Amino acid sequence: MNLKEAREQISLLDTEMAELFIRRMEAAREIAEYKRERGLPIEDREQEVRVIESHGSRIGDEAMRSFYIQFLQNTMDVSKRWQHRLMSGVQIAYCGVEGAFACIAAERIFPDGTMVPYTSFEAAYESVARGDCDAAVLPIENSYAGEVGQVIDLMFSGSLCVNGVYDLSVVHSLLGVPGAHFEDIQRVISHPQALAQCRDYIQEHGFETISAANTAMAAQKVAEQGDVHMAAIASRETADLYGLRVLDHDINESKTNTTRFAVFSRVESRAPEKKRGSAFLLLFTVKDEVGGLAKAINIISAYDFNMRVLRSRPMKELPWHYYFYAEVEGDDTSEKGRRMIGALKGSCPMAKVVGHYTAAVNAQQGGESI
Repeated sequence: MNLKEAREQISLLDTEMAELFIRRMEAAREIAEYKRERGLPIEDREQEVRVIESHGSRIGDEAMRSFYIQFLQNTMDVSKRWQHRLMSGVQIAYCGVEGAFACIAAERIFPDGTMVPYTSFEAAYESVARGDCDAAVLPIENSYAGEVGQVIDLMFSGSLCVNGVYDLSVVHSLLGVPGAHFEDIQRVISHPQALAQCRDYIQEHGFETISAANTAMAAQKVAEQGDVHMAAIASRETADLYGLRVLDHDINESKTNTTRFAVFSRVESRAPEKKRGSAFLLLFTVKDEVGGLAKAINIISAYDFNMRVLRSRPMKELPWHYYFYAEVEGDDTSEKGRRMIGALKGSCPMAKVVGHYTAAVNAQQGGESI
């Protein structure tokens, strides 16, 4: 083959690749729509690794394989940028105002989304149920202060699905108005959980406490009042938003303080390949009889499923009755999982799987495998 013939062959191949590129990007469009409906972020690094491992092995020449892997990675990067453009209008609900930890988490999970603030967990949740927003990012647990009961109750009573759980490290700072000094502070304002997370610090300095709907609203109120004797406990990012100064930082008692945020959407994600460390969220009630809870637990364990978490929550409409929230390792859609759920529904008045997530997902870096 001479130079001219080689170039003609490359031209023909480039034409075929252009047609294949269009088909690939159309498939990426479908993936973007799938993720929008289910409140899933674009990044999926585990999937990228699987693609590279699977397709890279098709190239026998070792020297050529390294270039092909680079080609694959570049192609996936282009596909992600295309999906980012398609998803730039996705509406993400959260509770609070700009600068709240929920807003920070939502921005990191959905960097191309439009953040929509609501004044309560229920309002954010219902905005997705109505179709006003595509997904809601709401806290379900803090490693220091415990579960967020209001959101767990929404899981129980509502219709939305959980399609991911993400960890956000929480670092609290003491924020005052310009001109204020640490020695001036007499009162601190923040969300009750933030106050609980900084309890030792607050007691050590003898501060009075004031509750706020969330940490960012606390910072907003300090900025509005302009009182040098009052400070907010909130994130460092919030100081810039409201023109406050950082009087002290890293004031929470636990230096491993982490909040878990769940992504709620109207459509459940059913990934064809379960990821390592996958788990599902299970809610159930038990009969009011001796051993009712034990029967449910025994069913779960009989099918070799391990519960990472089991909590009871009061049922608002039935005083002194409770439902149970469990996080269970494994795949509930497997044959064994379906049999376990079937047995549980046969024994319990109510049992439902409300969502799935991958363990140890971190919201610090953005994307799904963060």
